[in-house]
Amino acid sequence: MSACSGIKPHDDSNTSLGYLGQSATQWRDHINQSYTHAERGQTTILFGGLTLLQDRLVATAIRSLGEKYVALPNPDFESFRTGKSFGNRGQCNPTYFTVGNLVKYLQKLRDEEGISTEEIISNYLYVTAGGCGPCRFGMYLTEYRKALSDAGFAGFRIMSFQHNEGIFQAEDEQESYQFSPKFFITLIKAIIIGDILNILGYKIRPYEIEQGATDQALEACYTLISEAFMDKRNLTHAMWQCRKHLEKVKLNRLQPKPKVMVMGEFWAAMTEGDGNYNLHRFLESEGAECVPQPILNRLMLSIWEAEYALNKQRTLPKADAKSIEFGDAKSKLMLKMAKGAVKVYFTLYAKAVGLHDYTLPDIDALSKLSEVYYPLDAEGGEGHLEVAHLLESIEHNLAHLVLSVKPFGCMPSSAVSDGIQSLVVSRYPSANFLSIETSGEGAANFYSRVQMALFKAKQSAKEEYEALETPTTIPDKLHNYLYQPTNHQAGTAAQLIASLGRGV
Repeated sequence: MSACSGIKPHDDSNTSLGYLGQSATQWRDHINQSYTHAERGQTTILFGGLTLLQDRLVATAIRSLGEKYVALPNPDFESFRTGKSFGNRGQCNPTYFTVGNLVKYLQKLRDEEGISTEEIISNYLYVTAGGCGPCRFGMYLTEYRKALSDAGFAGFRIMSFQHNEGIFQAEDEQESYQFSPKFFITLIKAIIIGDILNILGYKIRPYEIEQGATDQALEACYTLISEAFMDKRNLTHAMWQCRKHLEKVKLNRLQPKPKVMVMGEFWAAMTEGDGNYNLHRFLESEGAECVPQPILNRLMLSIWEAEYALNKQRTLPKADAKSIEFGDAKSKLMLKMAKGAVKVYFTLYAKAVGLHDYTLPDIDALSKLSEVYYPLDAEGGEGHLEVAHLLESIEHNLAHLVLSVKPFGCMPSSAVSDGIQSLVVSRYPSANFLSIETSGEGAANFYSRVQMALFKAKQSAKEEYEALETPTTIPDKLHNYLYQPTNHQAGTAAQLIASLGRGV
């Protein structure tokens, strides 16, 4: 049963199936989502699934609102095995990793910390994003409850907000605690800051002279931002203070490293752990500069999809007006305000910390770029973004290699990566594109395929750099992360040398 089907779960007793001569029982989805205002501050709310830095920032930001938020540990292979043990067969990797991670954490509370099952069910709950698919994503909540029940935590509360509705969540008929606009505004601020710091980290770390210096600087930034959230201080000023820590990282940026854009299915491309074989750090260990897609891209896509649906509904006959969900001026204004607010906050925080050469993608422009290949009415997975990012990378020379990461069993991403992208690459033979699948096993094959594509990218980066004339005197500004020139070169080192030639 889909978690968003609107069909109420059965309450009748278990039924004997008699499968293959054995007495079996039919599992039923019993939903418990009660969480009242009286429980605030007493109930520990678990969540997770973003990047390592963002999980920690979100936990601190929401705790500043008076909630007891705890970020789960990063999912590992043990989480994957736990998820497969208690989950249904044929699920995609994100399901196994995230569901198993929650079960494993609760088992640790019970078996190692001595908290009884009854206390865990009464005093803890888990918050995640919900939605209607179009694939197994619509079944996530049911999968969580099924696995928890089989692991001995029947009745554990799983609460969700619709990932594509943001602050405009539907009101619950029950007298349960609602996710307020303040909650979502604080959440989005933490995600924005996390995106910015992650982007800077991946720009700086490949060129650090002292290994580990970038991570130390980012840890100091995390402390500054966390204290600002808890003390209700100005976040822009805190981001400005981060500069002094990031500027302490000594860099040698005149190294021709291949730039690798990582995109694909949201969780598989974004996670920083065993869920994608630690892909980002693996690329850095192989001498590459990683260009991840920020989580905000998915939020901006959701806003774009709502606006697109609103514009299409205007063409419906008047007789169908009652079926239009966002068909009024108020909805249009709220969507416009949401998009504007995200862009304003991103620009404000990015400029404060010194990220000058990065702007949020124009989803509408990207849709026009990809609509020749991808039907815009299809909202599966990352929509048209995968196709658009590859085309954008090709046309504007943004990377030496584009990796599309997808989990085993991901239908929307597989259709794009293995189907539509093959047509794009056939029309652009010079494109260095690799669609790579994570299955929870098979790391050796995964790394081998990435290394083969990376060899070509390294050659391209080297040729690009050597084609430029390097001056005898190198200005110190080239090794300061605050100097971020933009031009038609893909690699960072080539961009820096080219900027000198143009007198920038």
